[in-house]
Amino acid sequence: MSDQENPERRDDPDPLEALFGGPVPPEVRETLNSMGLSNLDPDQVAQMRSQLEMLMGSGGDDGAVNTQLAHDVARQAVSEGGDSTIGDGTRRDVEQVVQVATLWLDQVTDLPRPEGAAVALSRAEWVERTLPVWERLTTPVAQGLQSAMTSAMEQQLGQLGEDGAPPIPGLPPGMNPAAMMGQMAPMVRRMASSMFGGQVGQAVGALAGDVVSGTEVGLPVLGDEDVAMLPANVAAFADGLEVDGGEVHLYLALREAARVRLFAGVPWLGPQLLTAVEDYARDIKINTEGIEEAVRQVDPQDPEALQGALGDSLFSPEPSPAQQAALTRLETLLALVEGWVDVVAAQAAEGHLPHAESMAEAVRRRRATGGPAEKTFSSLVGLELRPRRLRDAANLWAALEAKHGRDARDEAWGHPDVAPTGADLDDPLGFVDRHGALAADLTVTDEDIEQLLGGSSGPDGSPGREDDGEGDGEDEGDRPA
Repeated sequence: MSDQENPERRDDPDPLEALFGGPVPPEVRETLNSMGLSNLDPDQVAQMRSQLEMLMGSGGDDGAVNTQLAHDVARQAVSEGGDSTIGDGTRRDVEQVVQVATLWLDQVTDLPRPEGAAVALSRAEWVERTLPVWERLTTPVAQGLQSAMTSAMEQQLGQLGEDGAPPIPGLPPGMNPAAMMGQMAPMVRRMASSMFGGQVGQAVGALAGDVVSGTEVGLPVLGDEDVAMLPANVAAFADGLEVDGGEVHLYLALREAARVRLFAGVPWLGPQLLTAVEDYARDIKINTEGIEEAVRQVDPQDPEALQGALGDSLFSPEPSPAQQAALTRLETLLALVEGWVDVVAAQAAEGHLPHAESMAEAVRRRRATGGPAEKTFSSLVGLELRPRRLRDAANLWAALEAKHGRDARDEAWGHPDVAPTGADLDDPLGFVDRHGALAADLTVTDEDIEQLLGGSSGPDGSPGREDDGEGDGEDEGDRPA
């Protein structure tokens, strides 16, 4: 039935005119109709108009990532997934298992103990402790998203012409596109900040429900040297294994204590890992065409579907050379960290945990099938980790120790220039041989020390000295016979 045949329908308010505060040009109306905006009910119109007016105002987070929104969304995700306060008994249990793990590690590595404490964290506490690092790592991507959205808006307004754009809440009618863009730019930036802040919050909230310990993702996200366990997630992990829960808790605490000890004992390692993520994110390209296509195909009244479509279409598929270099460096470092943890944890657990090998295999499967780190990096900065290199790294550390001893295994972390590389993971035995040759060249013997202290030896083997031809003021006849 047409509007002429239905007076009540003709008198209904136009949702598009209600949303934009005035008449909408036909070409713009056609686009908005295709997005489903003409089907909004009055309550939805009021809600969207309120959001637009808020974005046009001075409120909101001015950063590239809306940190408050990220925090709120992450906490909400944790609350919906279920979380509980950590009791005193649970905290004492964590302190005890970490203390035991620390004593076992003392027997297999000379890296010093970290200075932090053993802590039990709820999922919400893990969010609070780690969110600042996630915001830091995702800021370069969020800045790129802001720039891409602003550029796309400028192009669209330029195509509409001076009289083609619909009125926007808070803007005077008849404003030309350039002036309109000047007014809309803050809104676009806040939209991008809010969209990415929500995505960060969702990812970190989901991650909090999965990670079993503070740095299980392989990065020093806690920002200190605490050995942190998430008892609720440890219990969930243990449910899938035919192993006593206490033994599972000890093994996972052993891995976390080893990882924290490595980060604490190798000062350059944590910063280089975080820098590699930032370098990758800084050069990322936003897939503007993919975003536009997602918006056209997804019902804008379904926020979850829209968020999912934007997540899948956010990044250009081909990494740049700079990104590829950063990705290779990150994958190598992550593999070396987890490989070292594998070897050290296995040695520390020997004779104490009868199911250590089966638990180690469960941890490797967890990472290989798309563990928490891989999923989070993929949604936030487009990174897809390849944990297949963990076995290569574990083989390298084991081979190095077998030939040159435990000290050589740990001393290989002494400087980033001598640490193993991606090429060394392809040829671990070659690295072991080269490391041995380098160590031999750098070995200082007692004879070397004597020569450094006393100069070159004389004919009779006693320390001699060089003669500069000028003498020292002492006559030959004055010297003792």
